[in-house]
Amino acid sequence: MLANMKLSKLYSNQPSRFEAIAFSPELNVVMAEIRLPENQDRDTHNLGKTTLGRLLDFGFLAGRDPKFFLFRHEQQFTDFVFYLEIELADGGYVTVRRGVAGQSRIAFKKHIARHQDFSSLPDRAWDHVDVPFERAKDLLDSYLDWRALKPWHYRKGLGYFLRSQEDFGDVFHLRRFASSHADWKPFLAHILGFNAQLIDEHYAKENHLKDMEDKAATLRQELGGSIELEDSGKIDGLLLLKVKEIEKKQAFLDAFDFRAEDKAETRALVDSVDAEIATLNARRYSLMYNLKKVVASLGEDQILFDPQSAQALFAEAGILFAGQIKKDFEQLIAFNKAITEERRGYLSEEREEIEIELKRVNSQLTALGKRRSQIMAFLSETDSFAKYRTISGELVTLRADIEALQRRRDFAQRLQQLRTDIRNLQEEKIHLQSAIEANVEAQSADPQSLFSTIRLYFNEIVEEVIDSKALLNVSVNSKGHLEFRAELLDDAGNATSADRGHSYRKLLCVAFDLALLRAHLSDAFPRFAYHDGVFESLDDRKKEILLTVIRRYTELGIQSVITLIDSDLPKQAADQPLFNSDEIVLLLHDEGQDGRLFKMRSW
Repeated sequence: MLANMKLSKLYSNQPSRFEAIAFSPELNVVMAEIRLPENQDRDTHNLGKTTLGRLLDFGFLAGRDPKFFLFRHEQQFTDFVFYLEIELADGGYVTVRRGVAGQSRIAFKKHIARHQDFSSLPDRAWDHVDVPFERAKDLLDSYLDWRALKPWHYRKGLGYFLRSQEDFGDVFHLRRFASSHADWKPFLAHILGFNAQLIDEHYAKENHLKDMEDKAATLRQELGGSIELEDSGKIDGLLLLKVKEIEKKQAFLDAFDFRAEDKAETRALVDSVDAEIATLNARRYSLMYNLKKVVASLGEDQILFDPQSAQALFAEAGILFAGQIKKDFEQLIAFNKAITEERRGYLSEEREEIEIELKRVNSQLTALGKRRSQIMAFLSETDSFAKYRTISGELVTLRADIEALQRRRDFAQRLQQLRTDIRNLQEEKIHLQSAIEANVEAQSADPQSLFSTIRLYFNEIVEEVIDSKALLNVSVNSKGHLEFRAELLDDAGNATSADRGHSYRKLLCVAFDLALLRAHLSDAFPRFAYHDGVFESLDDRKKEILLTVIRRYTELGIQSVITLIDSDLPKQAADQPLFNSDEIVLLLHDEGQDGRLFKMRSW
């Protein structure tokens, strides 16, 4: 087993306001005593037991977050400089100096003796002074030399060893991780013993594939969705015809001979324009003839017989015209009117259709007439230079058409290449997913693998504390991504919902962290675990067992720092305290400022 890699000391340049905390290599207890009756039922007491973990993270060079209490209340802490002493793998120590004010630089000093006080040490005595922040993190990474985390930085998994209250919500996903699974799942897979490179490559391939698909979609959108793979061949055919036509016209221009062009225009005039004009004229004649007949029919449908006039005429002649004769004539006229109205409707519709068709034919004849005039003007042109200009203009148009077609072909080819690349990436992604599945299966099935070892330690801790088996499981979902689960099992081996409770979920987090540290005892890996409020919500018997487990793990070489409120302690006889006096490294209380982590007014 390698030498210890543990927390050694945390202190500041303001000892009257922040007393030094010297950590032991084994169990370290931060106890908060609630002495005032009015504070017994409060959920939070602002004594600083949770703040300690944040200060340790600050000493490990956490980023400058404006929400962090030192920076949110910078006026109160601007004079503070903190020193974190860390035990290294080679048995020596490194002290990190970091101030709160402004953009203060970081300083480092490596030393042999533990529990030093360098708060008054001049800059010239430090190994590195005024180191820029990003460079300082790299330098601390080299000091710590946690090689088992490589290729990741030391800060990547620090949340598993400095577990704050906010990190007990999920066993695996820490609050410091980005929301993207690609940010933390490969790292977690690595420290669990899986092939993280495959997982990293799978995420990279997935992102690359999405970029390519977005590019293809953007290209189709820019072109209005008109470019498809089958267009490429059609475009090549159109280009071939256009190039051939240019070659012909260019030959005419080069020879300064327009006879062939004249013949071609004449043939177009005779074979196409005149023939079409003749056809349309015949059609127009037919339409006008039909229109005339329809108009005539509409006029013929008028009924000229008037019964009233007939009655007056008969009366003058002395002939009786009344009664049934008049009635029959009126009925006959009404019947004829009904037939006539229906027929007029049909005739009106026919006339409207004929007029629309006539309008279209006339429009076509007008256009053809203009075309015929242009051709005749060309044939009658005696100035060869005018013809030269005409054909030159046509060449310009043809070349513009070719340029546009070439651009379309380039777009089509780019789209085709993108689709080919997308298919290749999809195949590579499938192969990576298969490799990930095989790796997960192999590590899960091998009882000697690192993952199986962590699994056994994890279950051992949980089962000892709550007498219930726990399963640490890793699987691959349909997208090729790893899914991590920590579940409590019933007697039949089925997952239960007990792990969803806050107290048991916190226990699962503690068990995972300790199992992870124990499995890596032979590696260049951290040797400490900080758990805030470790006993909260557990019953007394489980608290005692958990403390027994923690003590056993400290004997294995794992340093443990736990924080708790005295009300969370299991009931003990006055002469049998739960902790030894040397195990309590920090005692906080609510009787004034002296009982707080910072001996100053609460912020």
